[in-house]
Amino acid sequence: MALPVFRFSSPSPLDADTLKINPELVERYLIYFLRDEVIRQRKMSRVVLGLSGGLDSAVVAYLAALAFGPENVTAFMMPYKISSPTSLADALLVVQHLGIESKVIDITQMVDGYASTYEIGLSPTRLGNICSRCRTVILFDQSMEVGGIPLGTGNKSERLLGYFTWHGDDAPPVNPLGDLFKTQVYELAKHLGVPNQIIEKPPSADLIQGQTDEGDYGIGYDEIDVILHALVQGYTKQHLLELGLDETKFDLVNRRLRGTHWKRRPATVAMLSDSAVGEYYLRPVDYR
Repeated sequence: MALPVFRFSSPSPLDADTLKINPELVERYLIYFLRDEVIRQRKMSRVVLGLSGGLDSAVVAYLAALAFGPENVTAFMMPYKISSPTSLADALLVVQHLGIESKVIDITQMVDGYASTYEIGLSPTRLGNICSRCRTVILFDQSMEVGGIPLGTGNKSERLLGYFTWHGDDAPPVNPLGDLFKTQVYELAKHLGVPNQIIEKPPSADLIQGQTDEGDYGIGYDEIDVILHALVQGYTKQHLLELGLDETKFDLVNRRLRGTHWKRRPATVAMLSDSAVGEYYLRPVDYR
C-alpha cells in the first residue's frame, strides 16, 4: 500500500515574509527574558558584554541598557592589532548613545604571546579562534571584577551554520539573540535605534581587510535564513527544489548545518550512573 504524499500549505517556506517579526513584542519579551535570567534566576543585577562594533553586540547592548539601566551594563572593546579602527569607533558610538560603562582592552599581546612564540604563520581561522577565546577569558574575568554576568551575542543563523568559536563567543551563559535569525536581528536593530552606520555595514569577523561573513559563506543572509528556516521546520530538499530553490545554495547551507551539530551540544559525558550531571541530575527541568 502506497504511503500518502503530504504537501505543505501556503505560504511557501521560501517566502521571506515568513521570517518577519513584531519588533516591539520581541523587544518586550527579550527585556523580560534578560531580567528573569539575570535577576530572578541568578540573583544578579549587572551584566557585561563584548562590544565589537558589529550589529549583534550593538543590539544586545541596547537590550541590556533597557533591561538593567545603562549604569548596570559594562561593555568591553577588545581589539587585536589588525582590527579595523572603524569597528572600535562604532563600538564607542554605541557606548556614547547608551551611556553605558565601557573599557578598551587590547588583546594583541595576549594573542601574540602564544601565536608569535609557538605558532608562527597561523591561518586566519585559527587566529580568529584564538582571538575569540582570549576575549572570552577577559570577559569572564572582568565579569568577576564588575560583579556582572556575561551576555552572549550570537544569532540563530551563525549558531545553525556553526559560524562561531566553540568555547569562545558561544560561552556566555545568557544569550538574548540565539533564537533570532540574522535578518530578524536587523529588524530589531532598526526598531531599537541602533545607528545606521552599524546596521548598513557588511557583517565581518574583522580579521582580514575586506573579509565579510557573507563572503565566507558564498551566499547572503537573506537567502541563508530562508533556507535555514525551511530546514529546521522539516522541509525536504526535494520539496524545496520543486518550489524553485537553487540546489547549489541548498547544498551549501545544508552542508554547514549538518556538519556542525557537534558545536551546538555541551560536553558529552560517559554516563556510569543514574545521576550523571546534566544527563539525569540537574537537568534544566529539575531545577527550574
